[in-house]
Order: sequence, then C-alpha cells, then structure tokens
Amino acid sequence: MRIAHNRPMPSFVYVLGCRTPDRTLTYVGWTVDIEKRLKQHNAGKGARTTRGRVWVLLHTEKFRTRRQAMSREWYLKRDRTFRKLLRQRLAGAALGLRPRGRGESPESCVPESVSKQGLHRKQSSAVK
Repeated sequence: MRIAHNRPMPSFVYVLGCRTPDRTLTYVGWTVDIEKRLKQHNAGKGARTTRGRVWVLLHTEKFRTRRQAMSREWYLKRDRTFRKLLRQRLAGAALGLRPRGRGESPESCVPESVSKQGLHRKQSSAVK
C-alpha cells in the first residue's frame, strides 16, 4: 500500500532546540502530531540524533498536506540563518537553567514560556 502524500491531512514542520554545556543544538522534522512527536524525542524514541537530550519546541508551521510539510522541512534544514536565530533565542530564554539530573522531568529544566508555547509559532500560508 502506498501513502498518498498529497491527501489533505494537517501536517506540521517543527524545530526543536537543546542546550548542552558547550553549545545549542537544533533539530528539524515533520509530523502529524507535534505533542506526541516531542514526547517521543524526549523519551529517546525519536530520531537517533535526538536521543539522550532534553528538547524543547522552538518553532512550528502547519500545512495542509504531508508533501507541503516535507518540502518545508527540507528547506528549513538548509536555512542556517533561521536556525541560528532560533538557537540564539533559546540561549537567551534559557539563562539561569541548570542541567537536568537523573530522575528529573525534562520540563523541570525548561522555562515555562519555552516549554508550554515554544518560542515562535507560525501558521503557514499553505493552510486553507
């Protein structure tokens, strides 16, 4: 059975952010359920490059089809200027955070303004 990527189905592109002691990382992906996908990443069940880190949602965009979301994901992965801006905003919002210890939830180390709402959300013009 083949998946119809042009079938209307709300899909999202997202950018995650993570602070390590020496740098700030970003990850770009697409999904049909943002909350579920973020939980997967933080549980170590997401993409291999995201395992073992605590991620926060920095940016989302909504699209009408999977194909549109995948196309935008491809573009955002290559847009270093935009990702650098998000990393800088995450670093500014995360001042005063301490590293997460064993047994602590990821939410305990992230400012409420970042973890609940993300730094930036955008409704794509492709959504009808």
